[in-house]
Amino acid sequence: MGVEDSSSHCHLTNATIDGDSAAASSPSSSSSTVNHTLLLLLSDDINSRVDAAKEIRRLTKTSQRYRRHFSVAIAPLVGMLRCLSADANEAALAALLNLAVKDETNKVKIIEAGALEPIIGFLQSEYLALQEHAAAALITLSASSINKPIISASGAIPLLVDILVHGSSHAKFDAILALYNLSTHPDTLNQILQTEPIPPLVNLLKSCKKSSKTAEKCTALIESLMGFEEGRAALTSEEGGILAVIEVLEGGSLQSREYAVGALLTMCQSNRAKYREPILREGVIPGLLELTVQGTPKSQPKAQMLLRLLRDPPYPRSDLQPDTLENIMCNIISQIEGEDQLGKAKQMLADMVQVSMEQSLRHLQKRALVCTPADLPINSCASEVPTK
Repeated sequence: MGVEDSSSHCHLTNATIDGDSAAASSPSSSSSTVNHTLLLLLSDDINSRVDAAKEIRRLTKTSQRYRRHFSVAIAPLVGMLRCLSADANEAALAALLNLAVKDETNKVKIIEAGALEPIIGFLQSEYLALQEHAAAALITLSASSINKPIISASGAIPLLVDILVHGSSHAKFDAILALYNLSTHPDTLNQILQTEPIPPLVNLLKSCKKSSKTAEKCTALIESLMGFEEGRAALTSEEGGILAVIEVLEGGSLQSREYAVGALLTMCQSNRAKYREPILREGVIPGLLELTVQGTPKSQPKAQMLLRLLRDPPYPRSDLQPDTLENIMCNIISQIEGEDQLGKAKQMLADMVQVSMEQSLRHLQKRALVCTPADLPINSCASEVPTK
């Protein structure tokens, strides 16, 4: 899809910003720089406007003060997005991106000024740098709760999912972040599901480093999509889909592992009979065992809950030994096929028990240091432990 070309879109006049230019002036030494740059932005010379956009990008990269001063440049910059010049498009888009960073007001103004239509067009551009800038812009713009439903309704979601398949590695990363931002708004997940995102998400998980930010946001998005039967069915039917999530559970960052176990737990809770076997078949047990000891405060109970759901047969507690994690795991391990998996699971269980014993021993030693009299009742020790 070509970039829209219209001389009326690309031509700017002083009336565009004269009404607001006073707001950009400042008694500080920066006011002359701001005013000079704004005048260049209104020039009839496209090269001067490109230079002005690049200067705005530079000045607003780390300065919130300059983002406020140059907010009056949003409309002229959006106008540059409609010029038939890739250099002008890229310079204006980069400047708008920096204006939107950490500035909620500018984020909303950029959308209100009509930037969304050309940005969506750039997502389909054959010029990779422009496509990447457009995806990056949507990350920042979609961070605004006001913009989320507008962007979701604009047709951006299918194009972002398409970038997951055909885009550059950088564009794919930005597309994932933008989709993740949009997914946090109610009802947007339904729109994402309609684009059949699971296959590209799984392929991206397979190819990226499991401890990367890409894997983290991919897994977060997959966890959200597991709240729908269409998402669960798609992950199960995709070759290597569940395995890709389990690999993140084993080798991802702490946050990624939390998302991964959450995704698998949601599946098993929704229909244990349907999803228990596919999850067990991919060798989830060792990773879950490790997570019960080394996971985050949120992932540890999720891992334990999933282990209980994976136990088979689901006998009532009265028919089993006490429902401890060790007993649950012994029940599961006894049914695992394959020597490698069985050996690894047993070793992980042994390590888990060892860690538990060491923690208990340290706890007892700490109490012994506080309660030095041999006849001191154990329950009186608590009052002696200083608060931290």
